[in-house]
Amino acid sequence: MNSFFNKLKLRGKLLTLVLPLVIIPIFVVAAVIGLIANQQAYLGITKTSKDDLQHLSSFCIDLLNSHHQQFQVYKQDKARNLNNELATLTALSYNLVTAEQNQYAQGKIDLETAKREARQALKKINVGESGYIYAMTSKGDLQVHIAREGENVFNERDGDGRYFIREMCAAARASKPGETLFTTYPWRNAVLGDTKPRTKVVAYKYFREWDWIIASGSYPDETVGDAAFERQAFEKLKESIRAKKVGTTGYIFCMNSKGTFTIHPDSEGKNMINARDLDGNSFIREMCSNKSGWIRYPWKNSTDAESRMKIVRYDYFAPWDWIVAVGSYEDEFYQEANKIKTHILVIMTFLILIVGAAATALVVRASTVFTSPITDMMTVIKHIKRGNLDERMTVTGEDELAELGSAFNRMTDIIQRNKDIESNLAQQGKMASLGILSSGVAHEINNPLGVILGYAGYLESKISEDDPNFQYIHEIKRESKRCKKIVQDLLSYARTPRPTMESTDINDLLQQIIDFAANHTDMRGITINTDLANSLPPVELDGDQMRQVTINLILNAGGAMPDGGTLTVRTELADAGHVRITFSDTGYGIPAESLEKIFEPFYTTKARGTGLGLAITRQIIEQHHGEIAIDSTVGKGTNVTVTLPTEREDL
Repeated sequence: MNSFFNKLKLRGKLLTLVLPLVIIPIFVVAAVIGLIANQQAYLGITKTSKDDLQHLSSFCIDLLNSHHQQFQVYKQDKARNLNNELATLTALSYNLVTAEQNQYAQGKIDLETAKREARQALKKINVGESGYIYAMTSKGDLQVHIAREGENVFNERDGDGRYFIREMCAAARASKPGETLFTTYPWRNAVLGDTKPRTKVVAYKYFREWDWIIASGSYPDETVGDAAFERQAFEKLKESIRAKKVGTTGYIFCMNSKGTFTIHPDSEGKNMINARDLDGNSFIREMCSNKSGWIRYPWKNSTDAESRMKIVRYDYFAPWDWIVAVGSYEDEFYQEANKIKTHILVIMTFLILIVGAAATALVVRASTVFTSPITDMMTVIKHIKRGNLDERMTVTGEDELAELGSAFNRMTDIIQRNKDIESNLAQQGKMASLGILSSGVAHEINNPLGVILGYAGYLESKISEDDPNFQYIHEIKRESKRCKKIVQDLLSYARTPRPTMESTDINDLLQQIIDFAANHTDMRGITINTDLANSLPPVELDGDQMRQVTINLILNAGGAMPDGGTLTVRTELADAGHVRITFSDTGYGIPAESLEKIFEPFYTTKARGTGLGLAITRQIIEQHHGEIAIDSTVGKGTNVTVTLPTEREDL
């Protein structure tokens, strides 16, 4: 045993010692709690079950009462609000007509157009299920009506033989401006299939400018007594009661005082006043007689193999003359107690497992606190061994491990400094090689450039400025000079040449460069858009160097769009002392890992690139005391932002 224990790691030793001390007391406590809980369950289960039956019965009574009260209030509210709704619709219609009259009064439309627009608007307004808006003159001529427009109804009579149209016309002429009047009359609408008159309520107002009586009519029986809605709500109520389960097989049923089941799982609508239990007792008749109380009787369902004792709590709902009964079987009472015993056993098992797992986790966590620093050190050492000198050990506390980690970090810092020195020496070697290469390139290129410049100057002196070819000769001469200056910049990259500053219109300079670059072979299929801000202040800069920067950025954008795309060049005033130039392309973008190195000399993602373009570009912008930033999304495009000061600074 000692040999086995000594071979264990620290975590294993902690588990072996601590877990028995935690789990054994759990067994004892769980057994005592289970025994007491099981005894109390059998004592209280009967009382609890009866309380549940009582609560369910009270709940059903409250549900029925709530439904009854809600529909009484619903009907009263609908009847009370009908006149207000009709008055509102009439006012709305009156306002529509007033608006058209105002259009006519202002001379925007003629009177016939105003009335036509008003008719169309009023016909679109619905009132209840079959009500509508209509308008007539004070002589009974219908101006707006869904079926009888143009007819004269002055002598129409209602279901009682009353000339209600004449009364409406007389009352309207005598009304005050804007006053809303009401009338009620029996009316049979043959179009709707009415076989007898129904009460109709109408709200109307008189529009004197057109001699129009504008009326909104509706039938109260369509809004107050919504029988379909009430039936639907009642069915939902019954379904809600049916859905309530009592134990496993118990249920809720309702019946009237004559023994007819109004809600029952399989006997709804049947009269069971003479039903008897297995002992021959008329238990339904007893319930109908007492109306409220408890009853216990043996009952056998069609699905049961033998009878079972059933206990029922029932209460009386007077408004509907209903008896609500909630029944359950006694064997299900004790079934719950047996379930509790099983649950206690299961809970004890889970409790032991959970607490054991928690104890194990805590012990593992405790061992981790002691061993994780060593593990972390081993991980860092492996990473540094692979060449990742940026890794450092996390040092916490002041113990021996912390002292060891600090010493290792100091050693890693020394190694990294040595690596940086080696990298700088290699970079200086590259710069020296660049100087040698630049000297050779300058010698080899300057001679043919001199010949090109000479002949270009000669041709320029022989051609008049009005000659169309003069501009091309001038461009050849200017671009040749720029090539010569680029070679000189490459040669002097390591010594950072000073720019020749002069006040420049940045928009004019950019437009010249864009016009030239648009004809470059790398820009075929690419559309260059410009958004140059007006009234930009002059900028102090070296025109040739900024031309080099702009052409480099434009051609880089073109290289990123081999299948065509759009390049947008935008200028704007960044603040009172700076101008911002933005180059936005729709190319394939730059990966995040390349953005960190893209300005480094000799770093390139192109197959034939030198890696100096963006390095020289950033150098030139920094010499102008400006800033350059690149924001790119792979697959969407790249934004290059150049910010330059407008006033000359000490360079």
